[in-house]
Amino acid sequence: MTDRYDDIIDMPHHVSNNRPRMSMSDRAAQFAPFAALTGFGAIITEAGRQTDERIPLGEADLEALNEKVRDVMRRAFQHPLITVTYFVPDSKKAGGTYKVYTGNVRTVSEFDRVIIFEDGTKILLDDTADICFTS
Repeated sequence: MTDRYDDIIDMPHHVSNNRPRMSMSDRAAQFAPFAALTGFGAIITEAGRQTDERIPLGEADLEALNEKVRDVMRRAFQHPLITVTYFVPDSKKAGGTYKVYTGNVRTVSEFDRVIIFEDGTKILLDDTADICFTS
């Protein structure tokens, strides 16, 4: 059966004078699997992304947090440096993440229920889990 190709088996590989040689990555792309389900990878990645559940504060924890907020409000004119742990709800799925932010307080708006920092960052009091004075 091999005698069918005996006349060409030892010939040199053909190199075109008109077309440039294809790179190895372009050549490999010809044999890559076809992505029939566009966006499916992004959906799988999103489904695997972990979120935290909001931890409900007990009555004693809420009272302690409220006292810390009142203390921040009393000292807001001094622009104290505080660290706030707060919950950020996820926009795509249930749950969210807890974040920690440190900055100098500009003011506390009781009406909007928000802490406003000197750099413009705003944190909702309803999302706050803890406040610590760092200075």
